[in-house]
Amino acid sequence: FLLLQAIPIWWRWYYWANPVSWTIYGVVASQFGDHGGSLLVPGGSPMVVKQFLEDNLGVRHDFLGYVVLAHFAYIIAIFFVFGYSIKFLNFQKR
Repeated sequence: FLLLQAIPIWWRWYYWANPVSWTIYGVVASQFGDHGGSLLVPGGSPMVVKQFLEDNLGVRHDFLGYVVLAHFAYIIAIFFVFGYSIKFLNFQKR
């Protein structure tokens, strides 16, 4: 992935840990990942949109199932963090 190679090595873990990156990946993959139209790249020859996304951004349409699983994992993790916080972090003064 050219996109991941542009991120410094010590920040690449955060790309996959960030729920916003999963959301953007899912939107781009679901809307354009299987598009067969041609795209004129400046300074290059025309190429298929699907191939451009795979080669330059690393976005694959068949990865959408993992994107959905990642979103559910974030929802479950936030649910458990909230449950733990509401039970053990009580700042009320009585």
